[in-house]
Parts: sequence; structure tokens; C-alpha cells
Amino acid sequence: MIDARAIVSPQAQLAADVSVGAFSIIGPDVIIGARTVIEPHVVIGGPTSIGADNHVFQFASIGSAPQDKKYRGEPTRLEIGARNVFRESCTVNRGTTHDRGVTRIGNDNLFMAYAHVAHDCTVGNQTVFANCAMLGGHVEVGDWVILGGLTAVHQFSKIGAHAFLAGGAIVQRDVPPYVMVSGNPASPHAVNAEGLKRRGFNEEQLRNIREAYRILYRSDLRLAEALVRLEPLAALQPEIRLFVDFIHASVRSLVR
Repeated sequence: MIDARAIVSPQAQLAADVSVGAFSIIGPDVIIGARTVIEPHVVIGGPTSIGADNHVFQFASIGSAPQDKKYRGEPTRLEIGARNVFRESCTVNRGTTHDRGVTRIGNDNLFMAYAHVAHDCTVGNQTVFANCAMLGGHVEVGDWVILGGLTAVHQFSKIGAHAFLAGGAIVQRDVPPYVMVSGNPASPHAVNAEGLKRRGFNEEQLRNIREAYRILYRSDLRLAEALVRLEPLAALQPEIRLFVDFIHASVRSLVR
């Protein structure tokens, strides 16, 4: 399963059925799980762990040192779950000692060509990064988020679950769950209703989310005043609890 023209370090640990294409390079301290496919001309550095059933396409660079001037070669990590797809020329960097020392990617994510995940980022499950979508360092991306092509997310920003970032959006602040944003700088436009329907949210849940969005963005309330209105709803509606908890945890402030 390993092409004779590939270079695999003796210190790397590959499951017996991993496939490695010609001219790919697998460095030491790399662990790759069962049935993962590494196409030709891929470079994977470590320490990096990659789970089962991933697919890494040609020219991707996975687990390289962080692009951080403060980095001094410390042994930081990259952890990747299962069933992710990294298309052509994706780049994913390890963490730094100025955070938790690890970049983490969950399961079932699609990273299209030239997508970039910087150091110390955390990406959840079932996300889609369209071509050239980019994360700065220390960004957190929730489950089911979609980033349109050429989207750029500022370092330390947080993107809530089920959010939709339109193509070319420049995100400088936190994006709450369920919200669609676009523009430079990115601003909120609506609830990601179509995406939520596809994921099984019913009409009552959609009404609740739209009402929460209206209170936050269409009621001319200050953030503290909006939270006072949202808290009673969150006590009864789990989908609104996710929304409210995200707002409380926001550090960079919300897109407005």
C-alpha cells in the first residue's frame, strides 16, 4: 500500500492498510489510522495523529510547524479525527506553546483546495471549507459550519455551530450559532434556515431561532438587554441555550 517512491520515516506509525502515493513524505512522530489514503506529493510532519478513513489529496501539507514568529521548534501537535477530506494544496499547522500546544480537527470535515487551518485552531465535525477558506491562529469553529470560498477568519475568533460564512467574508468578530454573515467586515444577514432544515431542525425550532436572531439583531437592544430577553427562552428551548451560551463566552465581541 506504500508506493516505492514514497519516503516514510521508520518512526512513523501507519496502519497496515494505509495507502501512500508516490513522492509523498511521512515524517517521524506521525500516526495514521486505518484505511486512510495519502495521495502522491503529500507532506505530513509531526507530531501528528490522523484517524481512520481520511483522504489527503496531492500537494497538501499537514502537520508542519506553525507560521508564528514566536515559535522556537517546541514539540507541539496536530490531532485529526476520522473521515476527513483534505483536497489539493491544503495546509494545516501544528499548535504553539502560546496556547494549548495543539491544533485539533474533528470528524467528517471537507477542506477544499487551498484551505488553511492555522496553529492552535479547533475545528468541530461536519464542516465545509470551500476553496481558499482560511483560519488565523487560535480560531474555534463549531460543528456543521460552512465557510465560503476566499473566506478569512481573524485570529482568536469563534464561529458557532451551523453558521454560514458567505464567500469572500472577512470575519473579525465572533459569529453566533445559526447565523449567516457576509461582507468585509462580515455582518449578519439572516438565520441559516436552509442548512438547519437539512439537518433536521423542525419548524418550531426554526421559529425559536428566528425569534432569538430578531431579539439580538433587529430589536435595537444593547447586548446586555438582548441577553435579558433571551435567557428565559433559553431555559425552555435547548437550541436557544446554545445561542445564549455562545454569546456569554464571546471574547472578541459579536458580528453586528
